[in-house]
Parts: sequence; structure tokens; C-alpha cells
Amino acid sequence: MAKTNFQYEKRQRELEKKKKAEEKARRKLEAKNQPADEQDADTAGFETPERDAPAQE
Repeated sequence: MAKTNFQYEKRQRELEKKKKAEEKARRKLEAKNQPADEQDADTAGFETPERDAPAQE
């Protein structure tokens, strides 16, 4: 029976974590560099009702 190569498996997990972290950092940097008006356009579809508004009966 062949032995499991734990070092190889660990290295693959580490590479996957590193790749994921780099992708997250890239997305975060892109969001930071995005102009403010474009960010407002992304959230324009979501309107939140005011909580302090008096109830109309």
C-alpha cells in the first residue's frame, strides 16, 4: 500500500489559501479604486425605509 504524501497535500492547501487571499486582496483593491459615484450606482436599487418616520393610519 502506498504512503500518503502529507507534505504534498499540505503544500497544496497552502497554495490554495495563498491564491484565495491574493484574489480577496485584488477585489478589495479594485473596490477601493472604484470611483464613489459608481459605488452609489451599485447600491441605488436598494432603498431602505426610514425607521423614525411616523406611521400613517
